[in-house]
Amino acid sequence: MIEEKPRAVRGDDSRGDDDSRGDNVLVAAEDLARDLAAFVVIDASVSFPKPRFDGDYRPESGLSAWSDAHIPGSVHVDLLGEFSAPDAPLHFTRPEPEHLAAALASIGSGPGTDIVVYDAGEMTWASRVWWMLRNIGIAARVLDGGLARWTELGLPVSSEPSEPRAGIEPADVTDHGLWRDRDDVLAVSAGTAPGTLLCALDPEHFAGTATTRYARRGRIPGSRNLPAKSLLDVGVLRTRSELAAQVESALAAAARPLVVYCGGGVSACLVALALVRIGHDDIAVYDGSLAEWAEDPTLPMISDDRRAV
Repeated sequence: MIEEKPRAVRGDDSRGDDDSRGDNVLVAAEDLARDLAAFVVIDASVSFPKPRFDGDYRPESGLSAWSDAHIPGSVHVDLLGEFSAPDAPLHFTRPEPEHLAAALASIGSGPGTDIVVYDAGEMTWASRVWWMLRNIGIAARVLDGGLARWTELGLPVSSEPSEPRAGIEPADVTDHGLWRDRDDVLAVSAGTAPGTLLCALDPEHFAGTATTRYARRGRIPGSRNLPAKSLLDVGVLRTRSELAAQVESALAAAARPLVVYCGGGVSACLVALALVRIGHDDIAVYDGSLAEWAEDPTLPMISDDRRAV
């Protein structure tokens, strides 16, 4: 597990858990507000409407919503632009470590910077950025509950543009191997490599009975299901004891490592955040997820709805 230095804010578990594992991955809105100027605060929001029909895939930048209302001093990053790989065939493809470090420097974040990431959704976009940073050895925190929790508490928002600090040098980074690609996942699914596939989609998408954004409905053979949305309680991450019980139920006797996937490698990162929160460090995320997998008709999928496969 990547070592994370202590933060300036107080402990990130304001709801009474006493287990110290997984600290420094979340920050409560109240704690961030007390010391806001000490952090580079990143808004990672993306607009991603629900699919109207199979294959209806319409992600859009969240810049417009950020411009209307954001945490004061925060900087919006584009997960469809500079925070993804250039010219990649799939949206949200992870950039190379050096590319990501340069993108961070361009928004005023460099070596030693304290980073908090948030979004205006259900913490999935923020978790995606957090996981990308974790993979290159840069510690960050996700704002628990995101912008919704921040505004619920009556904390200030702004529509003023933010000016990143200039002249920041990119951090010296390396790849920590927290991602998996198609062939890795195929080997786990086929039983020729150790591990367990964990699908972060909701039960209906896991079963293949709901309209999907992707080319085919269903799941990768051998998968278990731990829906990302089930890890939240009124928009914030559940307590560690609650998360541990959910994970134990979903993953009893599961082989390690855990390889988490979803539709596009985003919700999977919220599951990864929750797993790290309760002390797991044997986790990887399938970057292409079903956006890549379902597009290739030679790759197996199973569904409770036979028409979908």
